Amino acid sequence: MTKTFLTISVALLLPMLAFTQRHDSLMADKPAPVRVVAGKTVLEVDTALHPKHSPRKAALRSAIIPGWGQVYNKKYWKLPIVYAAIGIPTYLFFDNKKWYNKTRYALVVVANGTTDADSLSKVDASLASLVRNKATTSLLNYRNEFRRNMDYSILFGLLFWGLNVVDATVDAHLKDFDISDDLSLKVKPVIFPGAQAAGVSLVFTVGKTHLKTLPSSR
Repeated sequence: MTKTFLTISVALLLPMLAFTQRHDSLMADKPAPVRVVAGKTVLEVDTALHPKHSPRKAALRSAIIPGWGQVYNKKYWKLPIVYAAIGIPTYLFFDNKKWYNKTRYALVVVANGTTDADSLSKVDASLASLVRNKATTSLLNYRNEFRRNMDYSILFGLLFWGLNVVDATVDAHLKDFDISDDLSLKVKPVIFPGAQAAGVSLVFTVGKTHLKTLPSSR
């Protein structure tokens, strides 16, 4: 049952993490206005639109404390997803560890042949009948299953911890990545300074940081 629960958790959480990354891409900041300088060929690059966002800091924060990188990226709504992804395997690990210890103690009681009332009182009620019947094989199967579930819980916990780091790192990279659709070519009239002549300029807009103005020949 635990493995089924973990499988369902993976099936639900992985698409959610993928969707959140796509959602962040679509919700990127709008480009800031850029000045256009008329005249001869002009290239104007605005490098101070946003302060540099460090993917390294986001990765380190998420590696130390899950969700810290998301807070650094100001994606607070991702915190419930991160803690659910890591919290579920953590809970399952401790739950299976508890039952592993109970089953192991029941096996010790059976192996020692101490089926008196005092020894049975320390055995979990759900395992007491197996101890009285000395069902060693069944107890071993239960113990091994709980042990496997503990291993699966650790594996999935580490997997989601790593995905938490990856998500924070990619999100930090996208903070300074131009994903806008602002790619255009505009034709504008222009009067050349210092010259009594008019012409036509071709204005290339490439993303939010590069803009070129190419005047035509007179």
